Amino acid sequence: MGSLWLETTTLPDYGPLEKSLNTDVLIVGGGLAGVLCAHRLTELGVDCVLVEAENICGGVTAHTTAKLTAQHGFLYRTLLDHFGRSGAAAYLEANLTALERYRTLCQRIDCDFEERDSYVYTLDDPKAAQEEFSALQELGYPATLERQLPLPFPVAGAVRFPDQGQFHPLKFVRGLLPGLTVYAHSPIRKIRPGYAITDQGHVVTAKHILICTHFPMLNRWGSYFIKLYQHRSYLLALEGAPALPGMYVDNAQGGLTFRPCGPYLLFGGGDHRTGKAGGGWSELETLAQRYWPKAQVKYRWATQDCMSLDGVPYIGPYSPSTPGLYVATGFNKWGMTNSMVAALLLGDLVTGRDTPWAKLFAPNRSMLCPQLFSNLISSAADLLTPTRPRCPHMGCALKWNSQEHSWDCPCHGSRFREDGQLINGPAQEGLSPK
Repeated sequence: MGSLWLETTTLPDYGPLEKSLNTDVLIVGGGLAGVLCAHRLTELGVDCVLVEAENICGGVTAHTTAKLTAQHGFLYRTLLDHFGRSGAAAYLEANLTALERYRTLCQRIDCDFEERDSYVYTLDDPKAAQEEFSALQELGYPATLERQLPLPFPVAGAVRFPDQGQFHPLKFVRGLLPGLTVYAHSPIRKIRPGYAITDQGHVVTAKHILICTHFPMLNRWGSYFIKLYQHRSYLLALEGAPALPGMYVDNAQGGLTFRPCGPYLLFGGGDHRTGKAGGGWSELETLAQRYWPKAQVKYRWATQDCMSLDGVPYIGPYSPSTPGLYVATGFNKWGMTNSMVAALLLGDLVTGRDTPWAKLFAPNRSMLCPQLFSNLISSAADLLTPTRPRCPHMGCALKWNSQEHSWDCPCHGSRFREDGQLINGPAQEGLSPK
């Protein structure tokens, strides 16, 4: 059993880059963010090339819940407190604009798009729901405060966003790919402003380079290794569970998520920081048996998300000292709309257009957040742990993930198969043989 999305569609298998070339914009990373950037730039008349290390959209994009919503947890009260009204309004506007663009594109792409209301609920903190609702009222958004939901347990409160969406992400990507210049199976091993080099030694010269590799691959600039950490989440596709009318997610870390998908109920949870202990599929399967004893598991998969320090992605110039380099990362479990935001924002930056969201998403904004100190403490502890194997990225001690049979890095989220083969970056190579 694997990802429902991978099992129910096929994407083109692009060949590798076999020669050096010149282009205006090189996009490194062929997940949803990279594909959307390539589509947007092509739409703007910009010559661009997308280069992917493995298969197009075979990573996080193929393992998402595929919710299209501007509701990202109880986030807007936090944004108002941290960035003020202008910052919170910019985040809401950016993601609502992204949602509208999906709605427009999905009119011509057969990708199972459906409008659904979105709900974020809390099990034990009605005050948090009320504060989030009040924040949205302040921003002028027509959210509603709910007291009951059609879930198999009571909630203490929930906030509803009307008319959001869901879709099949790989069917959507398949509809975007015609007309794009794409190379797969071509890992980039070196990037500098103005050029990149593949593992076969081919040089791509470009005025602008967009790094859309989930976790940024360059440690030398930007300090992303302390500005980000990674988080794993688990999903089941259940047959025989009751249909639900909307999309639902717990605001609490490690809470449950639900959404309908044709004959299935997508049921997620078991979350944990990569390399740390968590419930995983076993927790979900136990709860599914309790809530819907006659339901059957038809698919199961897991995903990995890059988490920023303050809940806002890093989209913009890679660092002040790297002209022409840009990044899109730290989508905080909301990669569908934030990938579209990245495509719109980076398209504007590359073409010299004014963009109202650049300041909010700027990667060089202040890092002074409580999460920074948590990241530093966790990384220091794992660097000093005297065990093997160790991650080739920055030397942290790896932890064995018994549910997925992988070696996982708790510092920055790299993952490796039992035989040492690389699964997820930011590491660029597998484990050395013992």
